[in-house]
Amino acid sequence: MNWMIYRKIYFLLSGVVIGIGLFSLVKWGLKFGIDFRGGTIAEYRFDKNISTNDLSKKIGEQNIEVISIQPTGGNQYLFKLAPLNSDEREKLNQTIRDFIGSQKIDELRHETVGPTIGPELVKKTLFAILIAAGSILLWVAYQFRSIKFGASAILAMFHDSLVLIGLYSLLGQFFGAEVDFLFVTALLTTLSFSVHDTIVVYDRIRESQGKFGGTLSELADKAVTETMVRSLNNSFTIIFMLVALAILGGETVRWFAVALLIGTISGTYSSPFVAVPLLVTWEDVVGKIRLKRR
Repeated sequence: MNWMIYRKIYFLLSGVVIGIGLFSLVKWGLKFGIDFRGGTIAEYRFDKNISTNDLSKKIGEQNIEVISIQPTGGNQYLFKLAPLNSDEREKLNQTIRDFIGSQKIDELRHETVGPTIGPELVKKTLFAILIAAGSILLWVAYQFRSIKFGASAILAMFHDSLVLIGLYSLLGQFFGAEVDFLFVTALLTTLSFSVHDTIVVYDRIRESQGKFGGTLSELADKAVTETMVRSLNNSFTIIFMLVALAILGGETVRWFAVALLIGTISGTYSSPFVAVPLLVTWEDVVGKIRLKRR
C-alpha cells in the first residue's frame, strides 16, 4: 500500500491536534495538582457513601478551594484542598457535618504538605529529557548511518509529548484532570514507547534497503505495511487494559490511565504516520536541493 502519498494528510491531522492542545495551553494552561502546589490532605470516614460532587460544591461555597475528593474504600474519602489555616479547617469540618447530617464522622488524618515536585526537580527532569533525547538521536543516527533517522525519531517523540500535554490541558479545563507525579510518569513512559515503535519500522526499512533496494518512499511503504499488524496488535493489548483501568480503576489511578492511553494511541500513530513520513519528506527535500545544485 502507498502510505507515503498521504503524508500531507498525516501532518495536517497532527497539526490540528497539536494546535488545539497549544491553544488550550495558552488559554487555560495546566491544572497542577498537590504534588506541584502543595496543600492540605484530609481523610474522613462516614457511615455511608456520599456525593463527592455535591460536597465539593458545598465546601466551595465557603471559599475553600477543593482540588479533589476521592473515595478510598470502606466509606472513606481523601480530600485534597488548598492550604488551610486553623479557622478554615474548622469551617471545613463544620461544612462536612452540616452536609452529612446525623451521620457519624471520623477524621482519620489532616496534614498540610509542601510540593513534592519543586522547581528544581522540574528543571532536572527537563534536563534529563533533553540529555536522553540527544543520546537517542545520536544512537539512532549511528545505528542507521544517517542523522535524518535520529532526528525524525526525536521529532516524532516530541510530537507525542505535545499531543499528551495539550490534550491533558483540555481534560484539566473541562474534566478536572490534574498534573501530578503520575502524569510525569505517564509522559516519560510515552516517550519511551514512541521511540521503541519507531525503531522497529526503521529497522525494517534498513533490512529491505539491503535486500531489495529502491527509493526510500517505496521502502517506507513496504516497512509500514509489514509492521502495521504487529504494531496494532501490540498497542491494542495495552489500550484494552488502560480503558478498563480508566473505567474501573477508581479516581486514584483514572487520570494516570487516561494519560497513558493518550500516549499509547499517539505513539502508535506517530511511528508510521509521523516519524516515517518525516524521514521520507527529509529525503525528498534533500534530493531536490541536490538537483538544483547540479
